[in-house]
Amino acid sequence: MVMPKSPVGCPLDSLLRLLMGPWTTYILWVLTSNGPTRFGELKRRVPGISAKVLTERLRMLQDAEVIYRDFQPTIPPQVTYSLTTRGRELHEVLESLSVIAKRWKAMDAARGDGAFAGNSTAANGHDAPAAEPAPAVASPSALG
Repeated sequence: MVMPKSPVGCPLDSLLRLLMGPWTTYILWVLTSNGPTRFGELKRRVPGISAKVLTERLRMLQDAEVIYRDFQPTIPPQVTYSLTTRGRELHEVLESLSVIAKRWKAMDAARGDGAFAGNSTAANGHDAPAAEPAPAVASPSALG
């Protein structure tokens, strides 16, 4: 397995570095919500991501054994991505983070602050399209 290295050798730090990559939680949310998904469908379900970045993220998650890449040598070739056991293990963690993210978003909105609520870059580590912001983490309803 290839996980990002922690400068202090902390396993939690390594896992968080893996998950904090741009678009990573969104990709995991799509795979959790939809089950095995082909590349083109993943690209459509993650609006704003380029094919190059999606490929890089998928390779990184595959190297970390979080997702599985099923290649079928048909014409045209079919590539389907799905969560591994390790990827499914993240379900509870992402669901818990989603509960916290929703609570913080509601609190910020109630204050009129919006620092957390409306800033997809701060929440996700990437710029999501304004019309359809990427979730900070996987939605509990989508995971359940």
